[in-house]
Amino acid sequence: MSTAVRTSSPGEASPEAMRAKRKRDVALGYRLLAANKWGDAGDGHISARDPERTDCFWTLRYGVSYHRAKVEHLVLVGPDGELVEGDGPLNMAAYYIHYPILRTRPDAISATHVHTGWGTPFSSEARPIEPITQEACVFFEDHAIFDDEEVQVQSVEAGQRIADALGSNRAIILRNHGLLTVGDRVAEAVGSFIQMERVAEAHMKVRNPKPISAEAARFAKEDLLRLGTGRSAFWSMVDRHVGDLNVVM
Repeated sequence: MSTAVRTSSPGEASPEAMRAKRKRDVALGYRLLAANKWGDAGDGHISARDPERTDCFWTLRYGVSYHRAKVEHLVLVGPDGELVEGDGPLNMAAYYIHYPILRTRPDAISATHVHTGWGTPFSSEARPIEPITQEACVFFEDHAIFDDEEVQVQSVEAGQRIADALGSNRAIILRNHGLLTVGDRVAEAVGSFIQMERVAEAHMKVRNPKPISAEAARFAKEDLLRLGTGRSAFWSMVDRHVGDLNVVM
């Protein structure tokens, strides 16, 4: 049963407004996954921590095609995997993966994972991201590898092992499984995932890359994060592929 409660401080948006924005962005995020032709088999999930019931998260109910995701299709999942709000069914893998991550990372609002054309094969090599492109610098010294054969995550304990491997990083490569990102808002998690997929594509396509120096990579990373690169990518793609935000309401 959910017991964690957060109240807003002076100057902050109300919990109701925060919840509405997070849910809208989750629905938009699923539409962006669809725009990239990911998740056609329902093989992915986006989460958003509830601003009051902080041990609960919102995600798309199972069986809804990502390209038509709406706020009304979201369900609130509790710490025991129960549906607190909304009608199921629930993709239990979303609970097993996202709940331990959000529980372990109080700074994280959202996580994104979906099987992709480049991220999944790249993950099978279980190698780290190198600073071989501008976008790759975003993840320099800020990603982990879950080097484990557990691709069928069927328990909170398995998800906790992923959370432990993730640590304080913004992203993790799940060996033989794919990519996962976290963020302090939904737009950051989803936008970072889209960028990470492009980074994986570059790593799989390039031959004999020449990475830039650690110093140059850190400089680029600091500047890109200052500009909110994940959020910028998210909203640029929403404008391109979704347009009217009201379609998800």
